[in-house]
Amino acid sequence: MNPRVAAISVDLDEIPCYCGIHGLVPPDQAAANAIYERAIPRLEQLFEEENIPATFFVIGRDLASPGNPARIQRLHNAGHEIANHSQNHLYDMSRRGPETIRSEVLEAIDGIGNITGAAPVGFRAPGYTINDAMFATLSELGVEYDSSVFPCPTYYGAKTLAIGAIRARGRRSQSIVDDPRMLTAPADPYRVGTPYWRRGDGLLELPIGVTRAAFGQLPYIGTSVVLSGDRGATWLSKMTAGRPLVNLELHGIDLADVKEDGLEFLAPHQPDLKRSAQEKSSALRAAIRTLRDSGYEFVTLADAASRFA
Repeated sequence: MNPRVAAISVDLDEIPCYCGIHGLVPPDQAAANAIYERAIPRLEQLFEEENIPATFFVIGRDLASPGNPARIQRLHNAGHEIANHSQNHLYDMSRRGPETIRSEVLEAIDGIGNITGAAPVGFRAPGYTINDAMFATLSELGVEYDSSVFPCPTYYGAKTLAIGAIRARGRRSQSIVDDPRMLTAPADPYRVGTPYWRRGDGLLELPIGVTRAAFGQLPYIGTSVVLSGDRGATWLSKMTAGRPLVNLELHGIDLADVKEDGLEFLAPHQPDLKRSAQEKSSALRAAIRTLRDSGYEFVTLADAASRFA
């Protein structure tokens, strides 16, 4: 087995999710479906040309939109993993009661399974925010791995400041921050204990990517990679290489384009929209090339989970 594996996953948060983060009125229907209609084809092309089996985290409610089931089926048929990103992407899911948590996980399992023919084995919490109750539900429902824990001080601080800034402007963000003790969680695959940021014998956790500790555990996610350009993406990848699993988490918006996708209204609020889809694709390819040169094999998160189980 190659001891170094890399996985690229994509959270398919549609444009109304970003309106919820920034406290904005949802856009018209054309812009509201930009991720599925415009970004997914770009992602498909990128992964096909780079020969990468990716993992797509799907929000169950989006499967009710015309054309979306066929798009997910196409991704599945191409060899990509389809995983669970909850039914309604409730940013405060971790603060909801056990019945809501269970239904959010189970409804998405059923919806995805109806399309792919098999229940998804992986889960990612909305906004990376998870807790012990959610882990217990995932285990009960037979989920094989979670990929939500993001032990990144830089991201945690930036998110906290952003929520405060939105509030200061008189808008309300639906986003919330996790328990700060989560920042002490392992940055490499581990089985969760109680509380979940400690090692134990529970569900397998595949944490979101961060650079090695010597470099401050900076975020190694789509936003940081695409905003850094080719040279910055190469540097971040080199600073992350060395981990047994490099878990590069993207969002569909990481290959969205302001002009082509009609997202001008969101651009002042969403930093990654300052780059064109072409520029962002180039930065992602630089990251992929650097990881390959460092000896990494690209696999789905489900495959990575089987190797680290």
